[in-house]
Amino acid sequence: MFGLKKSLRAGVAAAVLSGAVIGMAGCASAEPPAGFTPDPAHTAVLITDPQNDFMSDQGVAWGLVKDNVLRLHTRENIAKLITTAKTEDVPLFVSPHFYFPQDAGWLSRGPIQQTLHDIEIFDVSGPTDYSEIAGTGADFYGPLKPAILDGKTVIVSPHKIYGPESNDLVLQLRKRGIDTVIMGGFAANLCTDSHMRELIEQGFNVVMVKDAVGAPGEEAYDAALLNYSMIANAVWTTDEAVAFLK
Repeated sequence: MFGLKKSLRAGVAAAVLSGAVIGMAGCASAEPPAGFTPDPAHTAVLITDPQNDFMSDQGVAWGLVKDNVLRLHTRENIAKLITTAKTEDVPLFVSPHFYFPQDAGWLSRGPIQQTLHDIEIFDVSGPTDYSEIAGTGADFYGPLKPAILDGKTVIVSPHKIYGPESNDLVLQLRKRGIDTVIMGGFAANLCTDSHMRELIEQGFNVVMVKDAVGAPGEEAYDAALLNYSMIANAVWTTDEAVAFLK
């Protein structure tokens, strides 16, 4: 009997996970789960790594994300989220990725970290000197830059690996009374995923905007979507997020 119950439970779990995979892979419109009613007054938009190295045609990582970004219209959708945040007076947060010369002294790196180091992604002269950042791969993507640098966007200190544990994002969100984060950015299965996980662990509600994230290939993107569907409070399209914010 125990074996039968265990098999039935395993079958139900497999069916649930399979449904999540099929639904996410098919990019069907997702609705907030029953009972999930975020308060617009305590909601912010968060974009991870909206920088040239990922988003510009000349960025050092553009070749890795290009196909996925062009298929999803990721750049345009991130712009929609930012524009809506500005026009609707919704707080906009940006969590950038910068490497300083001192970071070259790390004694060990994971494989992706080593690749990022090798291609010199997000390099700046900081931490006290950003005077030469303009137009570099570490700079904010040109079409988004005016809105990001309007003096109202909360640009937190840089994260160094993937998640926000090493920067002040959580502090800045809490100090502004934010409890729900609507999120897009780069890369879907790395920094964006890691930010989602840490914010959930910190007690925030997180809505992932599935067509406003970019990934290094479709396999990585599908893996990110599966994680979003099981961890985030909701997974929306850009249009759904914009409709909520207005």
